[in-house]
Amino acid sequence: MKGVLIVVGKTTDKRFEAITNEYVERIRHYVPFAIEVIPDLKNTKGLSQSEQKQREGELILRSLQAGDYVVLLDEHGSERSSMDFASWMQKKMSAGPKRLVFIIGGPYGFSENVHKRGNEEISLSRMTLSHQMVRMFFAEQIYRAMTILSGEPYHHE
Repeated sequence: MKGVLIVVGKTTDKRFEAITNEYVERIRHYVPFAIEVIPDLKNTKGLSQSEQKQREGELILRSLQAGDYVVLLDEHGSERSSMDFASWMQKKMSAGPKRLVFIIGGPYGFSENVHKRGNEEISLSRMTLSHQMVRMFFAEQIYRAMTILSGEPYHHE
């Protein structure tokens, strides 16, 4: 199984990018993992929020493959503890999808078509977080899950 994190737009703060990349490298010690960046839309001033979500959604859907298990990171999704998330990851990895794909949408969320394609939704927090922070926090949580599953001492409970 390969893990993929699809994100919309580049990270503008190099500090967040460096920390996120550090966790991605750590994750790769356990499973193949990659971040795929959907480019920011250009000329969005004339677009409504709905139109922007629609266009971003089209780009997201083009990045998906048949057989992907798609998890949307959405504030309305289910919340899990780190231990529960690790257990969930183990079940998904054992179920055998070719790719376990997590998606962080654009500033206005996901289009209806992306919601329909998603298999489930999870939330890091009910609080609003910057997309740059979500990337970093979520990469850390995947790394934490891998260390929990490997019985390593990174997570203290």
